[in-house]
Amino acid sequence: MLRTQGVPEAQIEMFITMMEKNPELFKKIAQEVKVKMDAGIDQQTASMEVMKKYEQELKKLAP
Repeated sequence: MLRTQGVPEAQIEMFITMMEKNPELFKKIAQEVKVKMDAGIDQQTASMEVMKKYEQELKKLAP
């Protein structure tokens, strides 16, 4: 999906590496984004809100 949106290959690889390091964190993020979307918040806003909540954990995973 990211490739079709024009995301550079290096960023895709970085994201995959981060997900492999802590898949449970990304599962939790996806679940929280879904809850917000079910409550009527658009996907981009919901994603940004949840990512901000987990910002420190995500920074630790970044290469």
